[in-house]
Amino acid sequence: MINLAGKTAVVFGLANKRSIAWGIAQKLHEAGATLAICYQNERMRSEAEDLINELGNASGFRCDVSNDEEIAALFAELKEKYAKIDILVHAIAYAPAEDLKGSFINTSREGFRIAHDVSVYSLIAVSRGALPLMAEGGSIMTLSYYAAEKVVPHYNVMALAKSSLESAVRYLAYELGPKNIRVNAISAGPIKTLAARGVGALGDMLKSHAERAPLRRNVDQSEVGGTALFLASDLASAVTGETLYVDCGYNIMGF
Repeated sequence: MINLAGKTAVVFGLANKRSIAWGIAQKLHEAGATLAICYQNERMRSEAEDLINELGNASGFRCDVSNDEEIAALFAELKEKYAKIDILVHAIAYAPAEDLKGSFINTSREGFRIAHDVSVYSLIAVSRGALPLMAEGGSIMTLSYYAAEKVVPHYNVMALAKSSLESAVRYLAYELGPKNIRVNAISAGPIKTLAARGVGALGDMLKSHAERAPLRRNVDQSEVGGTALFLASDLASAVTGETLYVDCGYNIMGF
């Protein structure tokens, strides 16, 4: 059994019980990690606090990752409360709805900017903020999807953001490796999360995955959480810069 007692994990992107971040937070909590849960704004605070209360010794912190001042304030607060952090979970992705449901060729300039700012640059920004608090090394992880490398109809600009995200993981892994900080991505199969509902034809995606994946089913949050727990632990001490597929094997299929 993996034991993370004495470790502090910062989790971004916990919106509700359908969030992949919830599955990850639960697994880290069960392993004994102390959790710092970050929510975007006051509107999301109440629901986040209900979940935080279920995680024992977890604490909540406000941070809009599109605002550099809020990121700086967050990590100053984390330093004061915890002194160090060991695990950082980046489970954040967003693109305007109109840029996900229309034709890809009609992607707006602003939609492109927002998708990359919130979904990709934020990983770089929070990793930079965490760096001084990871003096003893650590594990950083983010969430990707198969559309980063193959066309998934309706995923549109978010597919480009996921491609960029996976590249950012490799560059961060290269730069942070000498500090014993590992950076990886988990490419999960489709799950009915709040964010996923913004993608057109989610039902078709779920049906296709379940029919074609070798395991003949879809993945759930807990299974993604289990992979995150592995990446957070010393069992993954030599794993960095990777994209790990947790999709019931869907990505290996040609058709």
